[in-house]
Amino acid sequence: MKLFPVAAAASLVVFSSCSTSRGPSRPSGSSPNDEWGHRSGPRGFSTVIIDAGHGGHDPGAVSRFTGQKEKDLALDVARRVKSKIGGKVRAVMMRNSDVFIDLDDRVDAANRYRDAILVSIHFNSGPGHVRGPETYYWRVDSHGLAVRCQRAMLGISPAESANRGMVRRRLRLTRNPDMPCLLLELGYLSQRQEASLAANASYREKMADAIADAILDQHRAGDAGTGALPAPRWEPPSRPTDSKE
Repeated sequence: MKLFPVAAAASLVVFSSCSTSRGPSRPSGSSPNDEWGHRSGPRGFSTVIIDAGHGGHDPGAVSRFTGQKEKDLALDVARRVKSKIGGKVRAVMMRNSDVFIDLDDRVDAANRYRDAILVSIHFNSGPGHVRGPETYYWRVDSHGLAVRCQRAMLGISPAESANRGMVRRRLRLTRNPDMPCLLLELGYLSQRQEASLAANASYREKMADAIADAILDQHRAGDAGTGALPAPRWEPPSRPTDSKE
């Protein structure tokens, strides 16, 4: 997903950015534990929805160094994650082939599940000096899982440079699903060394291992050890027509 300069979105429809203005006031009669996710992160959830970014006519980022497409790398990693958590927690693939699925359709498909989390897998693109994994989240109940996944990916990535790290951003796959949800950027295909790593199946296997372990840690322990929860925010769902950063 292209997020530079200051955030050109990926080519899958377009991920909308976080509004800089304050959103609407807290809905009348709502509680801190409402459908917006203003609660602690889950443990013991029954389903993990694994979303491989892009697909079909939308390749996502394409590395000028290796020629590899984000859609293919994301699907490969998603399949590896599924194989590692299957049998421990039910794992569901958003797509298991090279097909295009609109972002809003992905949200609708995820929302058919209850007691679930959503993890969307991507690779990034930007200026050639930027490298390293990034984790995007919005909901309060996604924070602990975001911390776990970012830590896990950093444990595999050999270097970072000028990347954003863990970011709270209102995207359609971090704000709109009715469940804890993340968007993971495993690295920059626009950075020569990182593109070479992404092209290596053993490196993708290590990344998948790390992500799967983070998901299973959240399943076992919830938010324990992941720090204080962020404050609630009341911005509305993300839309295709939102202004982009």
